[in-house]
Amino acid sequence: MSEINKENQNQNFSIDDFDHEDDLWTDQAENNDENLPDLELPLSEDEMNSEIISSNENSKQEEDISQDIYLEELKKESKTEKLTMEESEIKNADIEQKIVASEVKAEIIKANKEENSANQEKSIDEIEQIKRQLIQQQEEISNNINLLVKERLEELENKKQNLEITIEKLERRKERINREMKSSFAGISQDLAIRVQGFKDYLVGSLQDLAAAAEQLELSPPPTQAWENESPPVTPENERGKNSNPQFVEKSFKEETRIIRRLLDQYRTKPDYYGPPWQLRRTFEPIHAERVSDWFFSQGGRGALSSMGSRLQNILIASAIISILYQLYSDRTRVLILADTPEKLGEWRRGLQDCLGISRSDFGPSRGIVLFETPEALVQKGDRIVAQEDLPLVIMDLDDDRVSLSLLKFPLWLAFAPQKMVQSQDYYY
Repeated sequence: MSEINKENQNQNFSIDDFDHEDDLWTDQAENNDENLPDLELPLSEDEMNSEIISSNENSKQEEDISQDIYLEELKKESKTEKLTMEESEIKNADIEQKIVASEVKAEIIKANKEENSANQEKSIDEIEQIKRQLIQQQEEISNNINLLVKERLEELENKKQNLEITIEKLERRKERINREMKSSFAGISQDLAIRVQGFKDYLVGSLQDLAAAAEQLELSPPPTQAWENESPPVTPENERGKNSNPQFVEKSFKEETRIIRRLLDQYRTKPDYYGPPWQLRRTFEPIHAERVSDWFFSQGGRGALSSMGSRLQNILIASAIISILYQLYSDRTRVLILADTPEKLGEWRRGLQDCLGISRSDFGPSRGIVLFETPEALVQKGDRIVAQEDLPLVIMDLDDDRVSLSLLKFPLWLAFAPQKMVQSQDYYY
């Protein structure tokens, strides 16, 4: 029974108020009697009995009514108890459902957390794997870069060593050339050049005076005394054409002589290092001018000169002669160089390119300069040049002192005699 029903019952009925012998219904009847108004009526005995009987009946009825009420209240209480029990059961069911729902929700949250943690762990593993791959790739790239840098450094070291070796060779070659130049220019030849310069000035003045006096006199040509001084019959100046060979020792070739001396002075005093092709572009010392002047005026353009001790110096003298001939005869001049080794011919080609400012296109069978290793091929080429009415210049650079006589038939030839060697008189065909 619920607490509310119990309270109602306590309010309606108090058991402690009654004695054990008293009857509930009697007490209630008494109470009812007390509540009735007092009527002072005269009653008879029958009436009294009837009243008693009626009162008893009434009391029984009231007792029945009260019992019915009590039963109804008990029913109500039982119903309310049932209702409260059902409500409590419903509440308990709701609570249980809520608990189950909360547990399910907690399990779902837990599962989600576990899934998220698993996904996080998986993503962390993937990130770690990517990180390891990137580190590995970075290490591979750094290793490749290190190998590449190492290879490049090795190549640079090899190039550096090769350059150092080349520089050492060039320095040794420079020192050797300087020693040769000092021995040929500032050493032995310098004193001779100083002594010869005064005689040269005196000789030039004397020859000029002699030429002026000879022009004023009407003299017949002097008899020939040497095969180098042979000259063709005297012809008027305007009749000498391109078929005439150069004769630099003749007094009648005053203009050529003046041009040669002017060019030699220009090469010696005012060198032009950026001049046009076929013009000398290197420093020209007095010793060089002396050798060139001796070849032109003393040997008549056909003779041998003592070697300067270096092929480069010999090339410088030959370059000056070629430059002067190009000034005098232009494209008619064809240079034929004879050397007994390909290395010498290579030095001659490079040296002439450097001294005259020409290129490789100026070398060839049909060009200005032709290189030969055998005299036979040179003679054949020279004959064709003479047949074309051009002017061949033969330059010989040979270690052997023997010279083919067939080379000496050309109008201009130059040979360099080796030092410390007596010139031989042996010739061969």
